[in-house]
Amino acid sequence: MIEEPQTLVAGATGLIGRWLTAELLTRGRPVAVTVRGGPARGADLRAWLRGHGVDDQALTVVPADITRPGLGLTPGEEDRLRSVRDVFNAAALFRFGLGRDEARRANVDGAVNVVRWAGARPRLRRLVHISGYRVGAETLPYPAPEDRLAEVYRRHGAYEGSKREGDAAVRTVAAREGIPLTVVNPATVIGHSVTGEAGQYLGLADMVRRLWTGRLPVLAGTRRTFVPVVTVDHLARFLAAVPEHDHEPYRAHWVLDDATPHLPDLVTLLARHLGVRAPRAVVPVGLVRRLPRALTGVDPETLTFLSEDRYDTSSADALADAAGLSHPPVDDALRRWADRLVAERFGDTRPPLSGGFHPVAGAPAYLAGDRLSPGYVLLHGLPLTAETWQGVLGELDGTALVADLPGLGRSARSTAGPADWLAGLLTPLRTRPVLIAHSAATAPALRYAHAHPGRLAALVLVSPYFLQRRPRRHLRTPALVGPLLRTAPARRLGTALLGPGVTDVAALRAVDDAVAQLRRPGVARRTARWLHRAQHPAERAELRALTATCPVPVHLVTGERAPLINGIPGVPVTVVPGAGHHPQLTHPAHVAAAARTGVRTG
Repeated sequence: MIEEPQTLVAGATGLIGRWLTAELLTRGRPVAVTVRGGPARGADLRAWLRGHGVDDQALTVVPADITRPGLGLTPGEEDRLRSVRDVFNAAALFRFGLGRDEARRANVDGAVNVVRWAGARPRLRRLVHISGYRVGAETLPYPAPEDRLAEVYRRHGAYEGSKREGDAAVRTVAAREGIPLTVVNPATVIGHSVTGEAGQYLGLADMVRRLWTGRLPVLAGTRRTFVPVVTVDHLARFLAAVPEHDHEPYRAHWVLDDATPHLPDLVTLLARHLGVRAPRAVVPVGLVRRLPRALTGVDPETLTFLSEDRYDTSSADALADAAGLSHPPVDDALRRWADRLVAERFGDTRPPLSGGFHPVAGAPAYLAGDRLSPGYVLLHGLPLTAETWQGVLGELDGTALVADLPGLGRSARSTAGPADWLAGLLTPLRTRPVLIAHSAATAPALRYAHAHPGRLAALVLVSPYFLQRRPRRHLRTPALVGPLLRTAPARRLGTALLGPGVTDVAALRAVDDAVAQLRRPGVARRTARWLHRAQHPAERAELRALTATCPVPVHLVTGERAPLINGIPGVPVTVVPGAGHHPQLTHPAHVAAAARTGVRTG
């Protein structure tokens, strides 16, 4: 029999709310959550919890609307929640560009409705309201005079203004009605300290996006601007501990990692990790505020968060110590968060090929999978990325390592040549994997096999371009191909790569990812140069000879619509019916079967 819920989380489908719900359930607490938007939202939350290994049997989902008095609950739902002792309000409308009335309905009126609903619980132990680290910088009365409110909303924007007014409202109403209250003021919430997962792409995450895409030439603020962060898992553990440790009528905690680097240093840390250029200068906020947004790319509402202020974390530190909590290393957490943001293309793709940046031959490379003991290593062709192997990975019978080639996809440029870069990638491996390479990647794969034959079990060459017909002359000219790749719509590029009428989700996602990476500075140009070098007649002749004399067992895979015009005597070939130059996208099971044949051959 499921216990009656002792805890209620309002806003459980948001970033903080879902991680808090997961933490409470993991601690064995029966939890009720309020959701708005029908049964589908509750089902989505349950699916998310199960996907993160959380048992949701002790979860009660209640439809509610915090913008209505009594949260819009029916008498029956009220009765189900009479056992609630602890109430967490993680509900908020977080978006820049809100209208004042829209922001106030959720962040002020909604917050007050949660306070009054909590105060009506006969067994209430604690109300925990989640505010923000900048909110406490200005104390407002509640209700505040209209001229004072108008100034707050004008200066800070609707979101931050409503959070400040809501903070004042919660504290005032709770004190007036004798409700035990803790206000938690978290810093900028970043991803999970181990996985990097957050699922939110505003604020600091948007700054990382602009850094990644080469659209952050300068940084607003000063050299001492402090935008503190906290990992979402640490915050969830802290929140869950609050009712057990706070006993005074009112408490407030600033939860942030004081070891967060100053903003310019934080951005430089991430730029080095991602292998991109850091901003060239830091300019005053006042100047950025006066410049057109079309020029700066900065949302004016984010500028209010750029300050040199520091925050008193003593009460939060004391509670964390009592609960046995400590912040994870912030630099590592920032890197993992950035990895996840890039993997998800800042919210544009899910589920991602979840990987991260690791040094290979002296430069950051994007790697995913088993980096030490893979059964397979997969290298993509052009103009695609490691996402090209998503379908194949699910068909393989062992672990795999996939990588974006140097200077392409998400990987940074390397001073090492492709073959030396590949040697750097494979040197740490403890296994003799099957190396699967597509199209242009077959060249460094063959050279590696000749240089290190004892390190590979077999070589699978998918659509080896040097055994196929050369492309048309205009497609061999970098000056023409670079701009074409950079500006080609995803649909047109998908048709060119896959053929008309392809609807496979994984294949189309791989094309979308390729298009996104080609838009980044320099990637299309480097892709075009690689394509150009690959078409030299001497290069093609050399690779044919390397295939014929390879000291490692070789298996060729080609699509029926992209046949080999020069076979190699004695080298087996798998022809994939109906496939073109990219059979790993349209027929992944066939490619995986050829790879398994490579294992048996090796």
